[in-house]
Amino acid sequence: MSVADLAARLTRRSRSSFYYAFLTLPRPRREALYSVYAFCRTVDDIADLGIDGVADPAAQRAALTEWRRELARCYEPGGEPMHPIARQLAAGVRAYGIPRNALEAIIDGVEMDVEGTVFETAEELYPYCHRVASAVGLCCIEIFGYTDPHARQYAIDLGQALQLTNILRDVGADARAGRVYLPREDLRTFGITAEDLRAGRYDQSFVALMAHGAARARDFYHRAEANFPHADARSLVPARIMGSIYAALLEEIEARRFRVFGDRITVPTRRKVAIALRCWAGARLRGPRWRAA
Repeated sequence: MSVADLAARLTRRSRSSFYYAFLTLPRPRREALYSVYAFCRTVDDIADLGIDGVADPAAQRAALTEWRRELARCYEPGGEPMHPIARQLAAGVRAYGIPRNALEAIIDGVEMDVEGTVFETAEELYPYCHRVASAVGLCCIEIFGYTDPHARQYAIDLGQALQLTNILRDVGADARAGRVYLPREDLRTFGITAEDLRAGRYDQSFVALMAHGAARARDFYHRAEANFPHADARSLVPARIMGSIYAALLEEIEARRFRVFGDRITVPTRRKVAIALRCWAGARLRGPRWRAA
């Protein structure tokens, strides 16, 4: 089995929205995106799962340093990465000009998780969201292809929206793992503590805190829509799919009144497929000036 096939299987098995977005792409672009996704998952697992299942910050930092070396090999003339996923990523770098600074930013974001970074304000949270989400979008749009430079700001704003949505969905699980991404300023405003999140205390104060966070995420969805480059609507269908699925996830979270301490909230597969088909058909049938509802 090729690395591309392994990456595709990893993407599919994760039930990621990436999988449904990538299905619309020609195989060469899809394989390049699978390699980016596999890279993201691999370095993210260094923070989430540790090294051999052990959270050893020194060993985790060393592993991330080695991935920085692997990235350097992807860009050096005649460079030969050693990790199979890095070799596949190098092929995508050569074919589509995936920006090195974006891939390095992803590692920077993972390193923040290893260090246990906390965020006092939303303004301190946004750079983290950029590294772990917007930077991924900046890699993806190079593979999708675009002509309007507004695509870059669209990717940045959409990445912020997606990561803020993830934070809301996973607030309980993250807190139990020792990570609180919600700004401390917000927690104080609504009278919530990190221990409340770890214990899964659900009350009106928590609902108000989460509604505040949801409004922040929704603002970034609106910003992304304002920057969407309609001339590139067809090539950016995968980004449109991801954004639409995550917006649907935010709706699910809100519809359940932010009851996120139990089973993980997801968008049903049937709805993901319907969203993907609607986005694809809208761009194909209505032309570049099509706008999402």
